[in-house]
Amino acid sequence: MKITDIRTARIGRSPIVRVLTDEGIDGFAEIEHSKPYVTQTLELYRQKLLGCDPTEIERCMQRIRRMGGSKPWGAIVSAIEIALWDIAGKALGVPVHRLLGGKVRDRIRVYNGGIRTDLGNHTPEDYAKSMQFMVDSPENFSIYKEGVGLHGFMAPNTPDFMYNDLREGTLHPNAGFLTPSAVSHIVDTVAAMKDVLGPDRRLALDMGPGWQISDAITVLQALEPFDIAWAEDVLTGDFVPWNDVSGYRELTSATSVPTHTGEQLYLRNNFRELIETRSVRIIGPDPGDVGGLAELKWIAEFAHLYGVGIAPHGVSSGLLGLATLIQVSATLPDNLIAFEYPLAMDPWWYQILDGFDSEIVTDGYVQVGDRPGLGIEFDREAAATHLEPGAANFFDWNEPKD
Repeated sequence: MKITDIRTARIGRSPIVRVLTDEGIDGFAEIEHSKPYVTQTLELYRQKLLGCDPTEIERCMQRIRRMGGSKPWGAIVSAIEIALWDIAGKALGVPVHRLLGGKVRDRIRVYNGGIRTDLGNHTPEDYAKSMQFMVDSPENFSIYKEGVGLHGFMAPNTPDFMYNDLREGTLHPNAGFLTPSAVSHIVDTVAAMKDVLGPDRRLALDMGPGWQISDAITVLQALEPFDIAWAEDVLTGDFVPWNDVSGYRELTSATSVPTHTGEQLYLRNNFRELIETRSVRIIGPDPGDVGGLAELKWIAEFAHLYGVGIAPHGVSSGLLGLATLIQVSATLPDNLIAFEYPLAMDPWWYQILDGFDSEIVTDGYVQVGDRPGLGIEFDREAAATHLEPGAANFFDWNEPKD
């Protein structure tokens, strides 16, 4: 079998990668909707993989892995790797999790991820209402995550939050010292959310990046009575293209609240020191950014040796990201806590893909299936109606370009 073409196109808001072969088997993967621009680099990887055997996944990855980088620049490499696993599974008639060593669980715990609602004026009461919305959702999660502090829009919607001026823009650009009123506001907000959750559900907090260590220690110590599942990306993380290992080590040593980071990191090399020094209690690599499924599994197993937990990150606007998370999470060791449940932004996604149950999440868990590859198949005629303009040949089997 040989790779004959690699294509990308947006289906709705989701950049999708398709790898074609000379045996009529193709593989798919999804890139996070917020970074469609990374597909502009596809030709660099395509030229290095044409003619290669897609089932020799590691050999293929050795040709392109070095050309990726921290989030967002590992996304295209990761997507190609995932699509290769999809092809290998389909060619052998087995699910990807069988090729990764086999599943060790039949169901996987997930947390709310894409199930959110408007936070209004970002008062503690608004956060309590948002948490009630999540609790009332039929998925019945046991862990709920919400953004506070410098993650999301608490800072620009709360007067006198920081000593320096707030920046405008996306991707969480703010950083600096918090005012005493901001510290009190965060603690009050967490208390309001925990009142809704009660003692049997846990609250995870997406908090940064951008905090100063002294503020982070103060706030996390104040939050210790609330049984926080984890504090995520407090210092660095998300789209920050470096990692403050020593800073996390200092923060982790100062609090019993589990610290968590890693969604922006690419490859095992950038997790090694973080894990070896136990600088965080939990890591959160994203299969769509870290280098793919095999890379994430290696990192999870390495973390397990050091008693570090894993709660994989997962954000997508379609459903291929969810299928990917299920396949790899089914194979991870006992340090797996839960993965972030991505919700399709457009309802028609549930009509253009076959392979999911009508109720994907039941009592906070997703089931692990046994369909070949990633376990899903496009209704190509239906999906084609949602292709971006100019991408009409995306699902064709015509001759590849030179």
